[in-house]
Amino acid sequence: MTKFDADYQLLADMYEDEYFPNFLVDKIKALMQDVIAFLEAGERDLVKIQEKFDEITLAINDLQEEFEENDSEIETGARESIAETAAYILRWFDIDLDVEDAIGERDW
Repeated sequence: MTKFDADYQLLADMYEDEYFPNFLVDKIKALMQDVIAFLEAGERDLVKIQEKFDEITLAINDLQEEFEENDSEIETGARESIAETAAYILRWFDIDLDVEDAIGERDW
């Protein structure tokens, strides 16, 4: 069972940018941590992994209104940070899934 890289800061760029409220970035981080826990448990089925990424991506989609209510939005910087984090997770666990496919359900 592989443990995730404890030194990697999830969504680092979003946390560094004051445009994104930390409490909302924390919600996205929690979703990423859910995927990490799923993969740490040893899941290797690409269909199930894609379903898990779809689940968290749809949950991130649902946060858009809350970002807007807090004078922010899931825009270019956020998209890049989320994609970068997802790609790192996939590489860390050696999952043969393209990040664009993994977060393909996004509408941001």
